[in-house]
Amino acid sequence: MSEYSEQVLFEKLAALSARNSPIDQDLYSRYDVKRGLRYADGRGVLVGLTRVGDVVGYEMIDGVKTAIPGKLIYRGYDIKDVVEDAERCDEFAFEQTIYLLLFGELPSRKDLDDFRILLGSKRQLPATFAEDMIMKAPSGDIMNKLARCVLASYSYDENPEDRSASNNLRQCIELIARFSTFAAYAYEAKRHYHDGKSMYIHNPKPELSTSENLLRLIRPAKSYSRLEAEILDLSLILHAEHGGGNNSTLSIHVVSSADTDTYSAVAAAVGSLKGRRHGGANAQVMDMMDKVKKHVKDWSSEKEVTAYLKKIIKKEAGDRTGLIYGMGHAVYTVSDPRAVLLSKKAEELAREKNRLEEYGLYRLVEKLAPAVFAEEKEADKQICANVDFYSGFVYSMLNIPRELFTPIFAVSRIAGWAAHRIEEVVSGGRIYRPAYKNVLPERTYIPIHERG
Repeated sequence: MSEYSEQVLFEKLAALSARNSPIDQDLYSRYDVKRGLRYADGRGVLVGLTRVGDVVGYEMIDGVKTAIPGKLIYRGYDIKDVVEDAERCDEFAFEQTIYLLLFGELPSRKDLDDFRILLGSKRQLPATFAEDMIMKAPSGDIMNKLARCVLASYSYDENPEDRSASNNLRQCIELIARFSTFAAYAYEAKRHYHDGKSMYIHNPKPELSTSENLLRLIRPAKSYSRLEAEILDLSLILHAEHGGGNNSTLSIHVVSSADTDTYSAVAAAVGSLKGRRHGGANAQVMDMMDKVKKHVKDWSSEKEVTAYLKKIIKKEAGDRTGLIYGMGHAVYTVSDPRAVLLSKKAEELAREKNRLEEYGLYRLVEKLAPAVFAEEKEADKQICANVDFYSGFVYSMLNIPRELFTPIFAVSRIAGWAAHRIEEVVSGGRIYRPAYKNVLPERTYIPIHERG
């Protein structure tokens, strides 16, 4: 079959598939389908129990969903307290966060020091892994390569199928330690083989924190400031866990419930996080803000910024989707605690990087967008800036390329995924099997010689 004929065949088959895929939207209401596993008011359908974390954005008062300031809870502790304690002690706290998520308790100083040493000792990839699994098959998309690195790790594990608690924990800790190395090396391979630029492969240093190692690995000169490492550490803490209901964490619960291996389950979560409706959102915020900066002459003018936001919602500007990226969340209503904490640190970094004017524009968009949304949509839904609104800006000030934004999310979220993977293996005990209503009537089979 010629290439042209094959293309024509694919187009024909695609048209056939598209014609038979749409479902009448009224049927979802008729059968009371909870689309996206959500009720009509946005609340998630309860499908499981967890002790890992909680996301609080509203309370049910007399049966009414009532907005409250957002809270993010890790193992019963408010993440705000974790962050503030790290700032008081002037130390990196992502490793402590990993320990808390995995083991359910805050570590003693000795336990934390021992755990940091353990993580540091596992950051180096197995012999020949980088050459054989990353450099010989570089990918133009780093999340794709990250998922492949996870699956390839199965081949380097002498005991990949053991589902015991100790082996499951070992696998999770090794993945947590190596995710930053996977991402950095995948980026360097992409830079060289797809972008035609120089490739720098540095070895991770076991005594450094995750944030320090990551900055060191992606920079040619391996240099970074203390403030840069601190704000990346903060971002990692804030992205590490977000309850069991977010799409990638639900994915790891679902796949783990089938009693598969750790690497298959984690790779599924990476695939979920890659999605533009999930982990890819921060890059979309940056693209939107590029357009705002280009078309708004006075970044301090509420009138100009409001006018442009209205154009975005009316699909007359931006990417013409009508979405103000980085605004609104499935759970948070009054505020996203991650955005609150990150925006404070972002101001400090913006001052160091001489980008305070740009930071002021972000703050102005955050201030104006909820009112513009309410007016243009004629809706009373309360929205706030989410963490994606500021994380991309922070990464840009750290001179991190956009293709690494979502992989950095994964470097952090692997901690929460691991905790949920362990929880599902220990406590789940039943494969996920929700129901789908078939809405196509049964048909009489037509023999092939009668089909024409």
